[in-house]
Amino acid sequence: MDPIVTCRGVTKTFGSGELAVNALSHVDLDIAPGDFATLAGPSGSGKTTLLNMVGALDHPSAGSVTVDGQSLGNLKQAQLSDLRLRKIGFVFQSYNLVPVMSACENIEFVLELQGIGKADRRAKSLEALRDVGLEGLEHRRPAAMSGGQQQRVAVARALVSRPAIVLADEPTANLDSTSAGELIDLMLKLNDEHGTTFLIGTHDPRVLDRSKRQINMLDGEIESDARH
Repeated sequence: MDPIVTCRGVTKTFGSGELAVNALSHVDLDIAPGDFATLAGPSGSGKTTLLNMVGALDHPSAGSVTVDGQSLGNLKQAQLSDLRLRKIGFVFQSYNLVPVMSACENIEFVLELQGIGKADRRAKSLEALRDVGLEGLEHRRPAAMSGGQQQRVAVARALVSRPAIVLADEPTANLDSTSAGELIDLMLKLNDEHGTTFLIGTHDPRVLDRSKRQINMLDGEIESDARH
C-alpha cells in the first residue's frame, strides 16, 4: 500500500548567510495509511516545521513532499489550498474554533467551503459530533464548552471530510490530565475503528506513551523511528 505521506531530503532553512538556521535537514519519512505516529523531541527539534511541510502550510528549501499521491512542489497556491481543504485535517493546540459559531456550525464551515449542500452538511456534522462523543452539544458555542470539549469539536472538524491524514500540533498542550487522556482515547479509537491516519507533534509523555509509532527528532533530523 502506497504511503499517505512521503518526504525525501526535506530541508528548511530560515535566514541567510551567517544567520541561516536549518530547521530541517534532509528528512526522509513515509507515513503509511492507518499510522498513529508521533513526532517527538524538544522545542526547536523541527516537529512543527515538518508538520507545516506535510500540511502544505510552508514549502521546503530543498527536497520533496508528496501527500496522497500529489507532489506538493508541483502545485500552485490555489491547488495547495484545495488539497489542504480536502485531503488534510488539522488539529491545533489553541483549538482555532470560530467563537460566534456553534459546534455544529464550526464543523459545517469546512463542508461549506467544499461546496456541500446544507442538508448534507448538517447530517455529516452531527455524525462527526457523535463520533467524538458530543451528541447533544451541537448548538453550544466555544465559550460555553470546556477545553476538552472544544478540542473534540476541533477533531470532529478535522475528520468530517474524511481526509487522507490528520495533523495535530501539540493537541493536549492546553488540556488537563483527564481531558488529555480522553482526547488520546478518542484519537486512538478513531484510528482503530475508522483507520484514520494521524501524525502528531508532541512532547507530552501522555501521548508518547500510547503512540503506535514514535519518530524522535533533534536539531531538524530524525534520530530514530520505532513502532511500539
